[in-house]
Amino acid sequence: MADKTIATRRGELSAAASGTFTIGEDLTINRLGFGAMRITGEGVWGEPKNHGEAIRVLQRAVESGIDFIDTADSYGPEVSERLIAEALHPYPANLVIATKAGFDRPGPGKWVMNGRPEHLREACEGSLKRLKLDRIDVYQLHRIDPAVPAEDQIGTLADLQQEGKIKHIGLSEVSVEQVKQAESMVKVVSVQNRYSVADRAAEDVLEYCEAQGIGFIPWFPLGAGKLAEPGGALARTAKEVGITTSQLALAWLLWRSPVMLPIPGTSSVAHLEENVATATVNVDDGKMKELGKLARSAQA
Repeated sequence: MADKTIATRRGELSAAASGTFTIGEDLTINRLGFGAMRITGEGVWGEPKNHGEAIRVLQRAVESGIDFIDTADSYGPEVSERLIAEALHPYPANLVIATKAGFDRPGPGKWVMNGRPEHLREACEGSLKRLKLDRIDVYQLHRIDPAVPAEDQIGTLADLQQEGKIKHIGLSEVSVEQVKQAESMVKVVSVQNRYSVADRAAEDVLEYCEAQGIGFIPWFPLGAGKLAEPGGALARTAKEVGITTSQLALAWLLWRSPVMLPIPGTSSVAHLEENVATATVNVDDGKMKELGKLARSAQA
């Protein structure tokens, strides 16, 4: 059964209950992190509607034990990184900030891949300045641009690492073969692919990350579709154990793999606290296995 006394009061929330993972053998973080895309404006464009709430969300995330924040230069663009620095700098010693590059943003809701070496280098310099950092802990290639040789894109990140501007290198939306190709040039510490209880197209990538000890960061982690609708497998199980469907979706991810690092994002302190409370959720293995099977059946 789930723990029916999920912590909701201000002093009791702690992402530390989600367990820990060590990125690159030297950055130990709590597995439940925060994705900072939704603190920007509509269409991931411009300033947030409520600037004060965005700042409070970031500060409350850290207060709640979250020590891993994922962002990108393209969120806003530039807005998310600036807000992180405004809310949290000077940063706590244990806070790990991961950011990404590889997109141009011509307008709201528009994303254009750009993996040209000069763009990646310029993006890194911009992120360092906005985040007020001397070195970025985890720098991720947002996409491998098919218009640019992969070795040029990975090579640029390797150069930035050699120059001391980034510590570790990660990838996003990649296949197993692309991860292996990158590993022939650099050490890959994280992979960020779309994944949730209802969307497991990246299962083979997750399994590879498990075997190699690479952190797997699922984006769109709460995507549950019909499973979350009344009568759906997720909704039924959540009701049975006394938690929300979102909490169960996150709890399932944490249960699914020790390398899983969910980063649910929100622009609301209340929603953030609901997500962090997931760290204390306890659902037995049998129910989690059954939920996984039902979700697979729904996908078929």
